[in-house]
Amino acid sequence: MKPHSLWSEILEIVDDTKKCEADLIVTLGAGSLTDAAKIVSYALANDVSTPDELDSLCPTSSHKRHDIKPSKVPVACIPTTLSGGEYSSFAGATNDKTGQKHSFSEALQGPALVILDPQLTTTTPDRVWLSTGIKAVDHCVETLCSLESDDAADEDARNGLAKLIPGLIKSKQNPKDLEARLQCQLGARDAMSACTRGVPLGASHGIGHQLGPAGVSHGDTSCILNPAVCKYNYRKGANVERQNAIIQILWEDPKAREIFTQKGLNRETADLGDLMDAIIRALDLPRSLGEFGISEEKLVDIAEHSLKDRWVNTNPAPLDKEGVLKILRMSLV
Repeated sequence: MKPHSLWSEILEIVDDTKKCEADLIVTLGAGSLTDAAKIVSYALANDVSTPDELDSLCPTSSHKRHDIKPSKVPVACIPTTLSGGEYSSFAGATNDKTGQKHSFSEALQGPALVILDPQLTTTTPDRVWLSTGIKAVDHCVETLCSLESDDAADEDARNGLAKLIPGLIKSKQNPKDLEARLQCQLGARDAMSACTRGVPLGASHGIGHQLGPAGVSHGDTSCILNPAVCKYNYRKGANVERQNAIIQILWEDPKAREIFTQKGLNRETADLGDLMDAIIRALDLPRSLGEFGISEEKLVDIAEHSLKDRWVNTNPAPLDKEGVLKILRMSLV
């Protein structure tokens, strides 16, 4: 499947599963497969076979159905990346016709079984493994940055960071380090435990949902956006205390501190955006929209789609079109 779970491909699989009367859906691979499988099960339960019928299951649809039934066919996931969708009861997929990515939730059910195999993840390209790991870090950071988080979610997010940051750095240094890879997998689980408690995330996720249809892969959206969103919110004074707490967590990690020292960052002056930028660059991951051929003229459409995303609307600093454009321009080169 293509990244970001295209509606057309989901509907093809719905048709195939109907024909074989599938009683179980198993995924082996990355987050787009996981989200697609959850939506396939949801579509089967509601006898969906066309794009218009699939649209009627979206919470924001203008013709949303009122008789939506919960998913029935169970899903089992064997993830090979760190996006973490296997731990949630919502999913995202892209309408091929409009290029907009939509979230499905309501009566959609999460996977019944998740199997973690760090050995199997060594077949995943390093860049995909590491970039989806930054997506998991972004789950933790935006949970800890949220003004609507709670103690339980914050604890899960801190636990996730404590596993993910050293695990990703060790994975970069030695891709065959299975213990580091398992810690990354467990960190991704903790990250999703935090953000599936109902804590609203922010613009890194919200805008990132709309970068997918523009050609940016799932993990890379966080690599590009997270530092810019952190800086935007900090400069607006939206969540300064919460960002400062994350800064302390990162400086206390020996592996992260080594990177910050090598980059010449000062503990008293570097903000969270600076620290995230240093970690992402140390992993040799992309840091700009320009690396994906996205130029200034594409930004308006991305911003307009982003404003329809629930997590843009829960960003700590309120965002309008100009605010979204400012974040995108900070990420342009």
